[in-house]
Amino acid sequence: MAKKVLGISFGRRMSNCDIMVKQALMECQEAGCEVAFLRADDLNISNCTGCIACVIQIMMGKGRGYCVRHDDFDILDECVMQSDAVILACPTYETSVTGRFKTICDRIGPSHDITFRKAAYEEGKAAGKPESELPDVRCFKKRTAALISVGGAMTENWIALTMPMMYEFTFPMGIDVIDTVEYYGAMAHESVLGNPEMMDRMKKVGQNILASLNAETEEERIRWRGEEEGVCPVCHTRLLQVSHDGRTVDCVVCGSHGTAEITDGKIKVHFTKEEMDRSRLRWGGKLEHSTEIKTQAQPSGTIKNLKELKAPYAAFNPGAFEPEADAFGNIKK
Repeated sequence: MAKKVLGISFGRRMSNCDIMVKQALMECQEAGCEVAFLRADDLNISNCTGCIACVIQIMMGKGRGYCVRHDDFDILDECVMQSDAVILACPTYETSVTGRFKTICDRIGPSHDITFRKAAYEEGKAAGKPESELPDVRCFKKRTAALISVGGAMTENWIALTMPMMYEFTFPMGIDVIDTVEYYGAMAHESVLGNPEMMDRMKKVGQNILASLNAETEEERIRWRGEEEGVCPVCHTRLLQVSHDGRTVDCVVCGSHGTAEITDGKIKVHFTKEEMDRSRLRWGGKLEHSTEIKTQAQPSGTIKNLKELKAPYAAFNPGAFEPEADAFGNIKK
């Protein structure tokens, strides 16, 4: 059976993101893969409201963990469930991902976390429940991904937060990122089609996905194939946060904790195997987090007089400022 590769563009129609994802998909299709392409802005996907009904369903064994809002997210979710690999491209808005990208990540959220779903699935199977009442077993399929960020700015630091944020899409289902591309300076070309080097790099993205899909060992399947190696050995990114102790650091993307030092004038970070296994990209770290939620989150009704305590805040509603006379069009009459 042919492998399935899903491409998702978060950019404007037939702009750089669309073209770059399609170029990579074409490589996969030519090699015999079945491919699908979605434009996020063509989908009507509403914001997550934080009602946590999806997670509560899973934790209580009373549902499949799906969102109570059935909109076009269902289309995207079904495509992801069928896929063996995903290729994502997102433009940079204000140094980070688009609002639509974040909305979709929020909707995927903890309801798709494989540690939540695995426990609910196994408990449901043991209880004799049919597959139709259990979390989607396809969620546990091993998948790989390539991430592409795009920014017009000529300096790299103006797109610095986009790629780290794009990993949010991969967190819940433990999708293994094997290649990333940060395309900055895009404004120097009318279209990426005028940048043959970047178009060749998109062909390479497709080839790297194919190599991962055709790998015979797990080590080869998840092998990093990007052209740049970041400081973190787990997610291969280079965004670090200095800890409060002033001596250790955390990888902002995957949560790996390490010790930093300067050797031969260069910053070096040492990550122990134990800390790498606690990364949120790996089962151990994900399980630790889901266990925290299951064991430490306080249930509804813990505070008996909560309604009374909230009353003064519910009554406090000063509203918006009145528009000033010289707003000059900020408020349309």
